[in-house]
Amino acid sequence: QVQLVESGGGLVQPGGSLRLSCAASGFTLDDYAIGWFRQAPGKEREGVSCFSSSGGSTYYADSVKGRFTISRDNAKNTAYLQMNSLKPEDTAVYYCAASKRLCPSRIYEYDYWGQGTQVTVSS
Repeated sequence: QVQLVESGGGLVQPGGSLRLSCAASGFTLDDYAIGWFRQAPGKEREGVSCFSSSGGSTYYADSVKGRFTISRDNAKNTAYLQMNSLKPEDTAVYYCAASKRLCPSRIYEYDYWGQGTQVTVSS
């Protein structure tokens, strides 16, 4: 059964850090580009970061550059999103997704999606 499961979300104060995990089962994560997306209430889902299957390319939204880092552990078949210096505007449900394409920007070009994990940044 193909599955992506996110974890690591929670409530954190502004300036704090969280590390999200995206565990894959039923397929090899390394064969896919891994994207992280987020969706805030009343807003469209937006891309946050992506890591190509070759490992040669990473992409970040301007709003998170310098604060977020995407990575993967192939031995654990798991991807991560390290989030530092969190801001209230980072509050959203975060999703990971896998695509056979090279970090596509269109949501429908991702083959598999996790269920999402809530991140709330508030004092």
